[in-house]
Amino acid sequence: QVQFVESGGGLVQSGGSLRLSCGAMGPTFSSYAIGWFRQAPGNEREFVAAINWSGERAYYAESVKGRFTISRDNARNTAYLQMNILRPEDSAVYFCAADILGDCSGNDCYTGDDEYDYWGQGTQVTVSS
Repeated sequence: QVQFVESGGGLVQSGGSLRLSCGAMGPTFSSYAIGWFRQAPGNEREFVAAINWSGERAYYAESVKGRFTISRDNARNTAYLQMNILRPEDSAVYFCAADILGDCSGNDCYTGDDEYDYWGQGTQVTVSS
């Protein structure tokens, strides 16, 4: 099994920024699509963003579009989520996930958590008002 580890969470003020990282071991990282999900207390796990294996295509939840940017550096086996203009409602545990199916031709790709094969342990993001 492939292990994924998230980092970069923390406590920030409303309007601030954080950059999350998702790293994995092994040469197969570059073949996976990577997604970010989040889960706040009392809520279901929610899709945030995803990126295909090459980084050529990205997908975003409407709630974060224009504020968050997903990227990846396959040479470092790492994916990133740059979060800007953070709001208290962004507070959640953020999870990195990997899909063995590295690409998708549709417009609603990678939005369901059941599409992913591997998951990280999560990193806490707290945004104070």
